[in-house]
Amino acid sequence: MWGVWLSVRESVARASAVKPTASANRPRAVVFGCAGTVLTADEAAFFAESDPLGFILFRRNCETPDQVATLVRDLRASVGRPDAPVLIDQEGGRVARMRPPHWPAHPPMGVFGALARQDRAAAREAAWINGRLLAHMLTEVGVTVDCAPVCDVPVDGAHDIIGDRAFGRDPDLVADLARATAEGLMAGGVLPVIKHIPGHGRALADSHAELPVVDAPREALEATDFAPFRALADLPLAMVAHVVLKAIDPTAPASTSAIVMREVVRGPAIGFDGLLFADDLSMNALAGDVRTRAKAVVAAGNDIVLHCNGVLDEMRAVAEVVPPMSYAAAQRWARAQAMRGTPKPADIGALKERMDDLLRPIKA
Repeated sequence: MWGVWLSVRESVARASAVKPTASANRPRAVVFGCAGTVLTADEAAFFAESDPLGFILFRRNCETPDQVATLVRDLRASVGRPDAPVLIDQEGGRVARMRPPHWPAHPPMGVFGALARQDRAAAREAAWINGRLLAHMLTEVGVTVDCAPVCDVPVDGAHDIIGDRAFGRDPDLVADLARATAEGLMAGGVLPVIKHIPGHGRALADSHAELPVVDAPREALEATDFAPFRALADLPLAMVAHVVLKAIDPTAPASTSAIVMREVVRGPAIGFDGLLFADDLSMNALAGDVRTRAKAVVAAGNDIVLHCNGVLDEMRAVAEVVPPMSYAAAQRWARAQAMRGTPKPADIGALKERMDDLLRPIKA
């Protein structure tokens, strides 16, 4: 595994030396969803005109393997880029867009944390295998980016929107198992998105429904919430939370706060220099219409806007205010693509058996 990681580092160095194209030729700094299981003519025409960086799939888009593979091909064809990223939230457990009977169920990340409390090495191996198996499932239909692993650290009394999606409450453990998962995904040709930077674990509300406000002092945030992201700052992609951290910026959620982005996410508190996606504009944590929201996340310093609900009129409004990717974002995306690499051959059946064996002690 270490040899693979060294080769990834060499690829990243080569990608960093490549100059991105002029801004007029760069894709728009947005990822869009679509409404259903097939791409409509109106959607295809809009994507061709607006040229988003890529696309994201949800449960409404995933019916059968052949259908998803066709949809993915059509989405890429609409922008004329066969390497356009297609994202999905396939964590395992309750957050899985591709589900049985057509796709296997994967455990929530909390299962690997539970195993780690008995056997850290076994949990690390199982997390890597899980990432590799997720990647196999996703690449079979053409998906190249998984919005996982969750690196949040829940605390007592927090809203259960994170819950067993997290590996546990020990920041070091979370970072360890998240890295193993991310490396498994990349070994299978899928880019991981660590989330929800700089931390959603203390939130007392679900940011899909309302804006969470965290009152913890900065020292506690540095020691707990920020710690896994700081340890994983070399990974290629991250998603920024719609959560107010009052100790840093009491007026705006992290995703729209230039202060949080400058001092924490990009600054010394975490030091992340990969590509940043703001969490979904459609979430009720954000105020204003979609134009206002899109402008705010771009102004704060996010590289890419996410608009996921597939509502065409909203997507048109977002496209009107989101510019092409910046030079820096294009560099970050080039480095990320180099880290994805080509899947190495794997005995998927044997990996499944091995993961089942490793997880058996906590299923007993």
